[in-house]
Amino acid sequence: MTRLLELRGVSKSFGGLRAVDDLSFAVEEGHIVGLIGPNGAGKSTVFNLITGVYRPDAGQVLWRGREITGAAPHAVAALGIRRTFQTIRLFGEMTVFENVRAGIHLRARQRWWQGVLGLPAQRREEERLAAETRAVLARLGLADVADKPATGLPYGLQRRVELARTLVAGPALIILDEPAAGLNEAESAALNETIFGIRDQGITVLLVEHDMNVVMNVTDHIVVINFGRKIAEGNAGAIRADPAVVEAYLGRAGDEEAAP
Repeated sequence: MTRLLELRGVSKSFGGLRAVDDLSFAVEEGHIVGLIGPNGAGKSTVFNLITGVYRPDAGQVLWRGREITGAAPHAVAALGIRRTFQTIRLFGEMTVFENVRAGIHLRARQRWWQGVLGLPAQRREEERLAAETRAVLARLGLADVADKPATGLPYGLQRRVELARTLVAGPALIILDEPAAGLNEAESAALNETIFGIRDQGITVLLVEHDMNVVMNVTDHIVVINFGRKIAEGNAGAIRADPAVVEAYLGRAGDEEAAP
């Protein structure tokens, strides 16, 4: 199995707060990996370190064995690493199609001046990118709302639009930041199938999620952090049974809200 992404001894502090502390883990190609922990554990900081928003104070981030520590966000995205966010970030005045089409811009090869001149190569590329956008919309069940304003859709569909905008860029690794946030039970179940579908398309998934039904049902491997440090990793069964995880994240053994 190919090691797609790897963090080696990564640390990040903000003033006196150690948000990530000597964290190491790997994401194997073709896997769905969960990164979990209590609020304030450092999960979002880890995502920002991977995607170039923050530069680590120490340690390395590697992509396909090559160091990308501190690379700019656009450079990280160009490598094939894409992410969603906890808060939906759609363009309010644009249609679903236009929102999703915006995510494919890094794959465009024609120059702006070719568009101004309306050259045949530019028109062919526009047609190709539009067709690829509509194909992604169809796969995610959004074809019927493609021409509707994105922010007028129900919350669950807006989540799906954001995911489609990430997928249309053709990522090798997609980082999902709490994709089940705000979804009802039926929508969360549908999200599980969507995540499996992403994996089946050959896209590796790194997932941060508080919904344990999602995490435990879709992941191949789980990394657990608390106070920025890794406290456990393994498959869902091992994580459920780990006393440190039960105490730090899922509730103490014997509590009413113990691990599901």
